[in-house]
Amino acid sequence: MCFGDVIDDIVAIPDGPIRHDTDTPTEIRFRPGGSAANTAAWLGSIGAAVDFVGVVGVADVARQALALPGVDVHLRGHPTLPTGTIVVIVDGEARTMLTERGANAALDPTDVTPALLAEAAVLHLTGHTLLNHAGAGGIAALIAAARSAGVAVAVSPGSVGFIADYGVTAFRAAIAGAAILFPSLAEGRLLTGLDEPHDVAGALAKDFELVVMTLGSDGALVNGTVVPAVAATVVDPTGAGDAFCAGFLYEWVRSRDAVAAAHAGVALAARAVETSGGRPL
Repeated sequence: MCFGDVIDDIVAIPDGPIRHDTDTPTEIRFRPGGSAANTAAWLGSIGAAVDFVGVVGVADVARQALALPGVDVHLRGHPTLPTGTIVVIVDGEARTMLTERGANAALDPTDVTPALLAEAAVLHLTGHTLLNHAGAGGIAALIAAARSAGVAVAVSPGSVGFIADYGVTAFRAAIAGAAILFPSLAEGRLLTGLDEPHDVAGALAKDFELVVMTLGSDGALVNGTVVPAVAATVVDPTGAGDAFCAGFLYEWVRSRDAVAAAHAGVALAARAVETSGGRPL
């Protein structure tokens, strides 16, 4: 089960360096997005049984549900807040994101009902869920409820900027009790104050049962093993981390083999970077 953001992405890929205060020829595409929704979409695309719980503007419920084929969708329509929107400006393997959270601010952890938890093996969250009205207390209660139901909780932190704004200590306290952490190397460095990847992973492993750290074009680090990335032609890196989480979780639920799961994750991430937007086309 995935719980978290649904976003309308406006993906802009300039033909060259952005020329300020004038025109820059750019490929612009409208894509469905949101980190948790992206992970659900990738899970659905590979045949996983997956539920998604989120909030959108009331007029967009049907449209957003159709954008998640293969997923059991549980969307609540907010009567006044619009569906979240992000303008993604792509520069090679880097992105600049201009974000309006919109209805995602109304995410309610109680929408993840006991009945839904009873059917889940893993509950996947992103750090941005902490920005909902229920706050850290609501997420802590959801993690506790999942653990009581025998459901492993996986967390993808979100972004370095978000963690820095929220506060490292507060963030780590808010996700305490999660079993799996999916930090990028940059996020791991911020969360630990350390630099070398194995040191970062080792420090985080004191608080989480399984730390799976993505290393960009260098692959992923899990249980002391570096799993190399799969070669790909990068069109847009948006959603690569979300796809990695999907591939990893699908294999991990099946085999409980973290290294095999990381191989599945990097393979799906390679597919993600070769398309525009954060979901499978």
